[in-house]
Amino acid sequence: MKETTTKRLEAVLAKTPPEDLPAFWKTYGDKLPDDARPFRDYMSRKLTEKGLRRQDVFLAADISEGYGYKLLAEEKHTVQRDVILRLCFGADFNAEETNRALTLYGMAPLYAKLRRDAVFLSALGAGVRDVHEIDRLLRENGEAPLYACK
Repeated sequence: MKETTTKRLEAVLAKTPPEDLPAFWKTYGDKLPDDARPFRDYMSRKLTEKGLRRQDVFLAADISEGYGYKLLAEEKHTVQRDVILRLCFGADFNAEETNRALTLYGMAPLYAKLRRDAVFLSALGAGVRDVHEIDRLLRENGEAPLYACK
């Protein structure tokens, strides 16, 4: 079955009056997440696809296992965008995957016109995923290092 994109769903909803929402749910309900935890589902799916163990991601992200597990299960919430970025770097995400994770977590995606985000985008494009190397690149470019979380 062909995947229904978010843009397609948005286009359909733009033409769906509120009284027709029951028909929308009937048609597209199976294309929507089962619960209100799309970040958890996305991260779980991506880590499985990449064959990554969560412990290895936390180690690479320099995040404690306990905190990392709670973040991925959405038992804990952070307002620190850098924490989610660390998880993405630790999971060897590309720019598209990183932006999807940020968006699903409720945070702004990387934006090329912001200097700090430009460093992240350049690092992702070059395959740099080591958080200490990214911190070095940030400092070299006059930007604050990633928020340290333990």
